[in-house]
Amino acid sequence: MHRRDFLRTAAVGGSAACLFSTGGIGANSASDSYQPLGHVSIEDAKETVVGDDGNTAFVAATDGFVTVDIRNPENPHVLAERRGLLEEHDGGPLTEIWDVTVDGDRLLVVGPANPVESDEVHGILLYDVSDPSKPKRVAFHETTFPIHNAFLTDDIAYLTGNNGDGNPLVLMDVSNDEPKEVGRWSMVEYDSKWSGVDSWVRTLHDVWVHDGRAYLAQWDAGIWVVDVSNPKHPTHVAHFGGRPLEKLTEIPSSDERDAVVGLPGNAHFVMTNEDASLLACNKEAWDTDGPKRTGPGGIDLWDISTIERPRKLTTIEPPKTADPSYDVSPLSSIVAALSPVGVASAHGCHECGKVSSSGQWTTSHNFDFVGDRLYTSWYNGGVKVFDVSDPSNPEELVWWRKPNETAFWSAEYVSDTVFVGGSMGGDGDGRGGVYIFPNYTGEQKSSPPLTNGNTATTTATGEQTDDVAATTGQPGFGVGVAGLSVLGFSLWARRRRNED
Repeated sequence: MHRRDFLRTAAVGGSAACLFSTGGIGANSASDSYQPLGHVSIEDAKETVVGDDGNTAFVAATDGFVTVDIRNPENPHVLAERRGLLEEHDGGPLTEIWDVTVDGDRLLVVGPANPVESDEVHGILLYDVSDPSKPKRVAFHETTFPIHNAFLTDDIAYLTGNNGDGNPLVLMDVSNDEPKEVGRWSMVEYDSKWSGVDSWVRTLHDVWVHDGRAYLAQWDAGIWVVDVSNPKHPTHVAHFGGRPLEKLTEIPSSDERDAVVGLPGNAHFVMTNEDASLLACNKEAWDTDGPKRTGPGGIDLWDISTIERPRKLTTIEPPKTADPSYDVSPLSSIVAALSPVGVASAHGCHECGKVSSSGQWTTSHNFDFVGDRLYTSWYNGGVKVFDVSDPSNPEELVWWRKPNETAFWSAEYVSDTVFVGGSMGGDGDGRGGVYIFPNYTGEQKSSPPLTNGNTATTTATGEQTDDVAATTGQPGFGVGVAGLSVLGFSLWARRRRNED
C-alpha cells in the first residue's frame, strides 16, 4: 500500500483517527512565532517526497537524488547523495531529474523532465532504498520520451509520456526489478478529435493513483480520470475542469505560448481525499503580456462524489504579488522558438525563467491531501496549510514564507507533529533544501512582505463551468518550454519518431 493511501486510511479510522482527521494540526502558543524546526540545504533540489515510514525524505536534485534523515526535525541531515546518474550510458548522464516517487523499499527516479537533445538518455531508474543511506540501483529502463512526473504503487510505475503526439499515460510493471511496459492510455485514442489540439496545450503534466483510478492533470484539457484496475487495459472514466475542446482547437499558433503559460487552463497536479469524494487540482500559471491578468494560479476543490457530475466548490487563491510574470529574455524566446531540440539544456527550464525584480512567483505548486488538511506550496509565496473540512470554505491555518531565500516546490505531511516543505534550487542559488515544519496552527511574526493585501481568499461556486479558470506555468515545463513554440516541440517529437 502506498504511504499516502495508508495515511488516508488511518485518517478515517483507527486509534489515530482524531488526530489524522484534523491533519495533526494542534495549537501553538500565541507568543511564539511560527517557523521551521530545521532545514538542510540541497543543491538544485526539486521534488521532495517522504518514505513510507516517515523517517526519510527523498529529493530529486536535477542531476541525481538525495536521501535525508528527518527523524530529528531540528536536525535533518543528508544520508546519501547520488549525482551524475547514467554517466556511463550512451547519451548520459540523465538530466533534468525533477521527480522521484517512492513505494515501500523502491525509489523511482525519472527524467529528463522536458524535451532535450534526441541523443540524450531518457528513462527510469529503480533503486532499492531499504537502507536509505546506501541506495542500490536495481534496474534501468530507457524510454523514447521525456518524463516530467511519475507515480509508483503496487509494482506499477505510471509515467507522463509526453511524446508530442498522444501524450499517453504509460504503465510499467516493475515487479522483480524488471521494468516492462504493460499498458498505455491517451485522450487521443479515447476521442480522435483531441488530436486537433496542439499536443503541448494538452500535455500530461502529472498523475496520481488511488483505489484503482489514475487522476491525470492534462494542462488546458483539464482533469481526466482513468480506470487502471487492470494496468493492461486502462479505460476512460470521466474528464472535467478543462477548457472546451472546440476552444482549444481554435487557439492560433501566435497565442500558444500564452495559452501554456497563463490562465485559464494549466491543470498541474490532482489528488483526492480517502473516499474520493473530494478532489483538489492546482493551476500553475503566470501573467502573460495580454490585457487580462492570467496568473498566478490557485487550487480548485471539486465535489466528485458522483464522478459523472463533478461540481466545483471553490478556489483557494494564491498569495498576491506585485509582479507574477514569468521573465523570459528576448534571446531565450527566439532560441526556444527556433530550436526543436536543446530547449531544456539551453534554458534549464525552471531556472531559465527569471523572477522579475519587482515581484515573486506565488503560483500554486505541489500539495498533499491528508484527512481534512491540505498542505500546499507556493514557490516564493511559501507554504500554507488549509482546513478543508468544509470544502466550500477552506480555512488557512498556517502560512510561512521567506521569499528571498526559498521557492517551495512541494509540501507533504509526515506525522501529527511535522510536515516537510521542499524548496527549489537551481544554478547554485542556495535556495534548494528540505524544511521541517511543526504541524500546528501558528503565525509567522514579522513575515516578509510580497505586496500589499497578502490575504488568502477563496471563491465559491455552486456549479461546474466549461471555462474553468486555470493556471499556466512554466515550472510545469520550464520557461524554455513556455517560450518554446509548440511548433518547436512538435518538431522535436517528429525527429524522435523518425529516429526510432
